[in-house]
Amino acid sequence: MCGIIGYIGFRKASEVILQGLKTLEYRGYDSAGIAISNEKGIEIRKGAGKVADVSNSLLFTSLNGKIGIGHNRWATHGKVCDKNAHPHSDCSGNIALVHNGVIENYFVLKEELISKGHKFKSETDSEIIVHLIEENCKSMWLENAFVEAIEKLQGSYAIVLVEKSGQKLFAARKNSPLIVGIGKQEYFFASDIPAVLSYTKKIVPIEDECIVIASRSGFKIFNFTGTKIKPKIIKVKWSSKVAEKGGFPHFMLKEIYEQKLALYNSLSTNVSKAKKMIVNAKNIHIIACGTSYHASIIFSILLEKHLKKNAKAFIASEYRTIANPDKDVLAIAISQSGETADTLQAIRFAKSNNAKLLALTNVVGSSLARISNEIVYLNAGPEMSIAATKTFSSQLAIIYKLIFENLEQKTIPKLIESALSHEQKIKSLAPKLKKKNDIFFIARGLSYPIAMEGALKLKELSYLHAEAYPGGELKHGPLSLIRSGVPIIVLAPDDESLPKIYGNIKEVKARGAFVIAFTNSAEIIKEVDIAISIEKTQSELYPFLMLPILQLLAYYVSVSRGIDPDRPRNLAKSVTVE
Repeated sequence: MCGIIGYIGFRKASEVILQGLKTLEYRGYDSAGIAISNEKGIEIRKGAGKVADVSNSLLFTSLNGKIGIGHNRWATHGKVCDKNAHPHSDCSGNIALVHNGVIENYFVLKEELISKGHKFKSETDSEIIVHLIEENCKSMWLENAFVEAIEKLQGSYAIVLVEKSGQKLFAARKNSPLIVGIGKQEYFFASDIPAVLSYTKKIVPIEDECIVIASRSGFKIFNFTGTKIKPKIIKVKWSSKVAEKGGFPHFMLKEIYEQKLALYNSLSTNVSKAKKMIVNAKNIHIIACGTSYHASIIFSILLEKHLKKNAKAFIASEYRTIANPDKDVLAIAISQSGETADTLQAIRFAKSNNAKLLALTNVVGSSLARISNEIVYLNAGPEMSIAATKTFSSQLAIIYKLIFENLEQKTIPKLIESALSHEQKIKSLAPKLKKKNDIFFIARGLSYPIAMEGALKLKELSYLHAEAYPGGELKHGPLSLIRSGVPIIVLAPDDESLPKIYGNIKEVKARGAFVIAFTNSAEIIKEVDIAISIEKTQSELYPFLMLPILQLLAYYVSVSRGIDPDRPRNLAKSVTVE
């Protein structure tokens, strides 16, 4: 889940790399580092902390040189500290590299390298790669040493290596994202497209199990068997301004407000081929993680109810254990990044059992897009905050377009706009919740997955314990946790579930709960402690009214607790490890 970047060209590499690291900080912010090749050799500066703090204290941009690499760390092997920050160098200081992923056989390789005299400075799995390459260099040229080292690695990796001579960058990928940006006599390596948008919109997504070697005069790609690969260049339409906050205090708030435009773009997407696959499918497995899993639950409900399909939502990490895909299964994977490791492993399992594959993703050229039979792009634009906001609503928009024939394109964006009009009321709720230990969400029907999303957003951004339950499940256990003053957030639209959710409100009120309701029912407004009145709409469309309100609630509770909502602790945007 770390962010990596490399540059070779005519610019001051440290400035290019620092800008890329700031853009990629949503992938990891435990530590940051940079290595520049210049007349002094390879100069490395790195430390624990966020990019801005580390770069300011260590003066990243004072390093001269036209070639270098950089890294944002999301810790896996080894604690968060200066010595575990990337880049890592070999014993001689002739090479340095950055790595995103997990090397599963690192311990065996490390013991072997120690026995040969290599000295390790960190606790990371990543450092073994640079020493392995150094060992190979005793008997072969660097290019061959790099290739042979890669062949010994087990696990996932995107790697970029810089050499002391400053003539070439070496890169490789397996199950971790890597792209190359193409400029005029300059090349950019990165984990994600936004890191290079200030310099180029010509992108080559690197295929899995491929190696790239770049000089100032060009680059070559070949796979692990040595076959040369022709670069597939895509032109990205995204603006570099997506990496700027545009006057908002945080990316998350900006992206909440971008949902209206994002939904117009999503709803204009052509889904005819995907719809045909769904119509012809006998069984449908929907595979996703986290927020995307909540979208998959809504998808399965709508498929069952409106298209009479046998559809089931699966948590991606559990899929291989509990699912039984075959040729009659359409496996639909939902992933914002298209690089989520658990989702990719699940979809590969489905493919190995002859299932057809459909992807819903936001990133053109992602691993998920390349492995699938058909792709529907969200067209939501890049999302810089770790918390998914506009990409989740765009997932829902695509799902609704796949289900409903006569969906009015303007209706859903207008619902988002209506929901956002409640911002100040939501902001006023934050102080009432910021010191609570437990917060419960209840809902029924299509509102329940949205309640799950609301609870997830609140706990990941504010570090408060929050759980969502179907209203009918309260009496099967959770009711024992309800006591005086415990906040209950109720999603209570005026649909077929209203009489039942009204009864659930009475149950928790009888036990002293502090009830906040998002509703358009006059009866419920009278019953609860605080009500946010939402507008009346079609019953299936209420998720689009509830979702922005819950996003704003999580945002303002986070801010009220002094937490950066863009960078919640221990989390990263793209989960590229299993």
